[in-house]
Amino acid sequence: MSDVQEYAEKHIAVFHKQRLDVVKEKLNLNDLLLHKNPYLFKAKNIFTAQQLVKSMTDAYLQSGEETLFGNFIERLAVFVCNKVYGAEKLEADGSGMDFKFEKEGVIYVVECKAGWNWGNKSQISQIKLNAKLAKEKWGKEGKEVKVINGCCFGKKKNKAEKAGYEKICGQDFWYLISNDDELYIKIIEPIGHKAKEKNEEFEIAYASFLYKLTLEFAQRFCDDGGIIDWRKLLEFNSGRKKKK
Repeated sequence: MSDVQEYAEKHIAVFHKQRLDVVKEKLNLNDLLLHKNPYLFKAKNIFTAQQLVKSMTDAYLQSGEETLFGNFIERLAVFVCNKVYGAEKLEADGSGMDFKFEKEGVIYVVECKAGWNWGNKSQISQIKLNAKLAKEKWGKEGKEVKVINGCCFGKKKNKAEKAGYEKICGQDFWYLISNDDELYIKIIEPIGHKAKEKNEEFEIAYASFLYKLTLEFAQRFCDDGGIIDWRKLLEFNSGRKKKK
């Protein structure tokens, strides 16, 4: 567990840095306004710069944080399985799967996701195809092959015989890759390493970011009374590009 704790503490710091970088360096007002749906915020009866900028920023950051944290916890799962079962990464082999390992004579080929509720119809069709190809490829070794959609939290399961792959979530997934029935609980502490300190730093940068963007938005998209000029905003967000 010490190796897992050390890995988690080291790499959760990367997550916090990436999260902080978004508000300190990467995100600007134009990017924010072009990536969010103005009609949604009008429907929520938002009418001041402060309300709109905060709502859009929070929505943007939440989406980005889910991606950043998903990358972290998926890599943690690969690290754990490599330590216990010598898992082999498959990212560059064209299989569409993340890693494979052997346990009790069975070859497990895994596509790892942070949570269980993922994938549109096209993505689900793709994992079914990947599962079929994985079984054909590694089944040539004469061993049983199980294709797993491993999800780092949740309790969801599926009918493996119908889908062509097995969805395993939460405790069952962490046990599969580590043989430790309590690992799903043990990793919570190192993941929270310095969370209070890091989040305080983020909140300070976030407050400064909101202040600057709110001022800029008010200057560009509000009337003299501080109310949003939705026509100006929609022309910027969705208006036809003017020919030069």
